[in-house]
Amino acid sequence: MNYYGRLAQFCYRTTFLSAALTYGIVVYKTWRARQKTGAKPASVVSYLTDENVQYLLLALVWLFMPQYPIAMLPFAIYSVFHVATYTRANLIPTLMPPTKAAPATGASPSAKPQYTQHPMSDAIGSFVKQYYDSSMSVVANIELVLWLRILLNVIFFQRRSWILIVIYTVFLRTRFAQSSHVQNSFSNFEARIDNLIGAQGTPPAARQAWETVKGLARQFYQATDVNKYMNGAAAPKKTS
Repeated sequence: MNYYGRLAQFCYRTTFLSAALTYGIVVYKTWRARQKTGAKPASVVSYLTDENVQYLLLALVWLFMPQYPIAMLPFAIYSVFHVATYTRANLIPTLMPPTKAAPATGASPSAKPQYTQHPMSDAIGSFVKQYYDSSMSVVANIELVLWLRILLNVIFFQRRSWILIVIYTVFLRTRFAQSSHVQNSFSNFEARIDNLIGAQGTPPAARQAWETVKGLARQFYQATDVNKYMNGAAAPKKTS
């Protein structure tokens, strides 16, 4: 399959244009809701800690940067759950409204009526509940692999890779601060490399290099702690 043909490029750009529009609508609706409630305007840092804002900006980055086909996978996985949730919460109740359940024997005539959801709604709810966490772990692993892929391009001086590695590092650092799945992905990656480096026959220079990399990563984590820029308030942690 040619990932860089005209049709492939059109589909690739269209994917991220659609993702940007979708997340843009969500961000706009959230902003409008805050305006209607008269809530205090959120700070720029507060907006940047919003997951929807992060993926809106990332979609725009992928829209204009060189192609990385693997970058579409996280958005594809998210879209499955977005469509499923929207279908369950909006489409099914509209097209197939809940049916009124028969009152239990001996129930009071003034009791509040009970309604039964359409079986499809229950099936979608079960699907989301069963696969959401595992899917978010897959997304986190893909995002880590994608960072390594960009790093490889930096090493080989690929076009605009230096700009992209900076942007994507900021994105991944923000996700790490908020997502337990991203944290687990990094922990698992570190454990795997530790096992490989700890094997007999590994040159001492390789072990020292890996320890240096881990030390630099920890220093970067401490230097870029977003809580320092939020007046000590912890950024909201999510499970996604």
